[in-house]
Amino acid sequence: MTYETLVVEKQDRKVTVTLNRPDAVNAMNGQMLEDLAHCFEELSRDKSLQVLVLRGAGRVFSAGGDVRAMAAGGNLISPTIMDTIKRLVLAFYHLPMVTVGVVHGAAAGLGFSLALACDIVIAEESSKLAMNFIGIALIPDGGGHFFMKQRVGTVKAKQMIWQGDVLNGEQALSLGLIDYNAADGTLDAVADQVIGKLLGAPLLAMIETKRILHSTHAAELEAVLNAEADGQVRMHATTDHAEGLRAFLGKRTPQFNGQ
Repeated sequence: MTYETLVVEKQDRKVTVTLNRPDAVNAMNGQMLEDLAHCFEELSRDKSLQVLVLRGAGRVFSAGGDVRAMAAGGNLISPTIMDTIKRLVLAFYHLPMVTVGVVHGAAAGLGFSLALACDIVIAEESSKLAMNFIGIALIPDGGGHFFMKQRVGTVKAKQMIWQGDVLNGEQALSLGLIDYNAADGTLDAVADQVIGKLLGAPLLAMIETKRILHSTHAAELEAVLNAEADGQVRMHATTDHAEGLRAFLGKRTPQFNGQ
């Protein structure tokens, strides 16, 4: 498979998908969203694969949605874009393989939603992990509400989404948001160890357990994605969101008025 914004590498039973917009800190534009949706849909048909590793090229895993493009007038919050996000999340959630997110640098916003969608999340200790949509007066998308709730419960998920705090690997591990906190400089070694152990495990049985558990929550995830799509389009039209974008570009604290 060849994509404009992704690198896909298959090796025996493992496939590595690398987000590949390093000059834009792997911010997700419309092309990357479409590439991800198509990639996951295609990989779901490859019965030879049992482990998927998700990484980011360059300095970070992903800075999330392309806020600079959004502020410049790019239509990154539209029914069409939200439908693409829904496609990619559902395809990823139902992949018949164990998914491993390997996070370095930063995973923010939509990038963090995608990391949390992985079955296993490994992050470097100095990573900056944030569900920080609130900073520009938006709500999590990419199933962020669903995956946060699964990881930390409803009450804590609400509070963390509202606060939008930036966490390092140690903090994220203590909250249950990630599964491994790798000391700086050891991320690849830790990831290789985890992936190697998986490849030596009875993966057919593990994938069957995933299928059973995920199927029981599939309707809830789809409902969340639909609600996020509707809510995000409405939040995009608010004066608070416009102020959040201006403040982001101006590198200042936003002055929200709740409208």
